[in-house]
Amino acid sequence: MVNADEARALAEGNPLSFLRVSRAEIELPPGTDPYAEDVYQRAAQNFAALRQSTLVVEDAPSLYLYRLRMGGHEQTGVAACYSLDEYDRGVIRKHERTRRDKEDDRTRHMLAVGAQTGPVFLTYRARAEIDRFVAEATGAEPIIDFEASDAVRHTLWRMDSPACDALVEAAGRIPALYIADGHHRAASAARARTEMRERGAPGAPPGGGADFSAFLAVAFPHDQVRILPYNRVVRDLGGLPPDAFLEEVRRRFELEPGPAVPARRREFAMYTQGAWYTLRRSGRAVGGRASRDAADATAALDVSVLQDELLAPVLKIADVRTDPRIEFIGGARERLVDSGRAAAAFSLYPVDIDDLMAVSDAGAIMPPKSTWFEPKLRDGLLIHLI
Repeated sequence: MVNADEARALAEGNPLSFLRVSRAEIELPPGTDPYAEDVYQRAAQNFAALRQSTLVVEDAPSLYLYRLRMGGHEQTGVAACYSLDEYDRGVIRKHERTRRDKEDDRTRHMLAVGAQTGPVFLTYRARAEIDRFVAEATGAEPIIDFEASDAVRHTLWRMDSPACDALVEAAGRIPALYIADGHHRAASAARARTEMRERGAPGAPPGGGADFSAFLAVAFPHDQVRILPYNRVVRDLGGLPPDAFLEEVRRRFELEPGPAVPARRREFAMYTQGAWYTLRRSGRAVGGRASRDAADATAALDVSVLQDELLAPVLKIADVRTDPRIEFIGGARERLVDSGRAAAAFSLYPVDIDDLMAVSDAGAIMPPKSTWFEPKLRDGLLIHLI
């Protein structure tokens, strides 16, 4: 989550930085169009150079376990190649729409470098048999173990046969996988597969090897996944004076002074005019695991309630994807309001993983900017050649 200038600063003085592959525009003059053909050609050159100098190409198929540790939080997932056919059939389920321009970029990048260089973040309902495999394998010596500059520790173990075969068999009993983060990467892998087939490229060669019919991902059990809130900041009150705005809010919510963080679902924290308020929406939630109706599953989300009951009717923000009056942020909300850059800020209770799965199972789409997953997977630690 860095712009070109930040990426350039991070890679400065480090010829092995993988940002030179994933953000190759940093090696071209400032202001270069990140979608220019020169960028993809430079990414391919840099990737080829890293393969010659630094990267290890495994000589046998294997699975990996990838552990992320951030403060007191820890999660361990199965890193592997997952079926694009099952993604097409909805066995691997999604909850976000993708943007065509971002798909175009990632598809061109995959085809240029001949690899998927960043994993998709998947989740699944935890299963004891897979937990046992993970616990046993992570008792061995890892092949990669380091703490990054953002204090997130990344640890990887490689699994070989017969343990791999047993884990694959156990994973085959998982009824569904869910994309938590990386919808554009999965969609772009599917598009790259189609383009390669149209070019007449072979699929997986006999004996294994590069295969464009799968995509690189790490699947974490749902009880280890951490979802953080995606907060909202609005620049103005839609033409309303502050007192009139508060009155409109009171017509729709129970309103009282409160803390900066909501304590439970159906509560929102709002900051405006130098004070925090608690907004409470009465009524029973209609979503959750039991709901398989698309309308119910999405309407039950707090982000939907805030949008439908306040942002759209009161502040006249109808489309959060395109309206420049709203921003999404993960902290320091009141500072933006106090500085005059914004008129109000809203802190939301995090979406529950069961809600995400219910929306996905219903074939529905979550509202934009509903979830933020932390910690993030790193590009370049595991790469799938296509």
